[in-house]
Amino acid sequence: METNYYDMIVFCHLRWQFVYQRPQHLISRMSNLYKVLLVEEPIGFAEGQEFTAVFSEVNPHLHILQPRVSRMEDIGQVLQAYVSNETVPYGWFYSASFSTILNSRKFETVIYDCMDELTLFKGAPQSLINQENFLLQKADIVFTGGKSLFESKQKLHSNVFCFPSSVDENHFAKALNGISIPEDIRTIEGPIVGYFGVIDERIDLDLIRLTAETLPEISFVMIGPLAKIDENDLPHLPNIHYLGMKSYDVLPAYLKAFDIAMMPFALNDATKYISPTKTLEYMAAGKPIISTRIKDVERDYTHCVRIVDNVDDFCEAILNNLSVSFDGEGAYQEILANTSWDATANKMQNILKETVL
Repeated sequence: METNYYDMIVFCHLRWQFVYQRPQHLISRMSNLYKVLLVEEPIGFAEGQEFTAVFSEVNPHLHILQPRVSRMEDIGQVLQAYVSNETVPYGWFYSASFSTILNSRKFETVIYDCMDELTLFKGAPQSLINQENFLLQKADIVFTGGKSLFESKQKLHSNVFCFPSSVDENHFAKALNGISIPEDIRTIEGPIVGYFGVIDERIDLDLIRLTAETLPEISFVMIGPLAKIDENDLPHLPNIHYLGMKSYDVLPAYLKAFDIAMMPFALNDATKYISPTKTLEYMAAGKPIISTRIKDVERDYTHCVRIVDNVDDFCEAILNNLSVSFDGEGAYQEILANTSWDATANKMQNILKETVL
C-alpha cells in the first residue's frame, strides 16, 4: 500500500457506511479543503491479519481506514503503513476511545468534535470518562453538537464552540416536490406518523407501543437500523411498521409519505445532551413535528414543534395535527435560513485557520 500525505486524520466511532449523520456531513465538506483519512473503530480479523487494515476511497481527497487490531492503542502502528507525514496538521476526534493515538502520533492541532455524550450511552465503559478527560487536556479546539453539550464541555475546556445540528435543506425539501414514494411505505395505510434514524436505547418504545394501541387507525413507521437492542425489544402491533435502514439519498422520498414526523425519545442519560439532526430535516420537508421533552428541542423549537410528556399528550397531538391544516412553514423557513452544513463546515474551517495562525 502506497502511503499518502494527509492534512487531517479523523477518528470516528461510527462507520462511514452507517446512518449518514454529522461526521459524514462535516468530513465530506472538510475534504473539499483538506486531504482526509477517516479511521473507524477496529474490525475483526483472521489469523495473520492483525496490524493490517481495510482501505477504501470515498473520493480522491477522502479515504477510509478500518484497522485490524485488538487494542485501540495499536491503531498508531497501522497508520505508519498509510500515512507518510510524521506530523499531521489536524487530528479530529469523534470519540475519546481513540485518545491513546495521541501517545504515538503527532498533530499540530487536535480537535474534539463532541456530537454526543458517549460516556452516558448504554454499555459505555468507565474508562471512557478517563479517556475523554485526557482528550480534553490535549485538545486545542472543542466543538459540540448542541447547546446542552456546549454548557457541559465549557466547564472542562477553555476553547469550546457550539455547532448544533445543521441540515442539507435542498436535499430534504425534495419531499415537497414530485418524487415518488417508495413501494414499501406507499402500501401502508395512512395516516402515517413516522420516524427515521437509529433505533436504540434512546427511543421510548413503551410510548410508541401504548400510543399505537390507543390509536389503532394510525400507522406508526420506524425507519432505521437497530443498535444495542434486538428485535425482541421492539413493540409489535399491526399498525407499527419497521422498514429497516434506508440510504440517505432516499430518505426524502420516505419522508414525503409521513403525515406527521415524530421524535419519540426516552428521557434518560443517553438523551440528556442530544440535539437531534432530524428536527431540521423534518422541517425542510414541511412536516408537523411531535417530540418528547428533549432539552435542546424544547428550548429552541416549542413555537413550532409540539412537545409531549406522555401517551395522552402524544395521542392528542397526533389527532390535533391531523384535524387542522399545518401552518408552521413560516417558522420553519426562518429557522432553516440560519443553518446549513455548508455554513457550519465553513465556520469550523475558519476556526481551524485562526488557531494555526
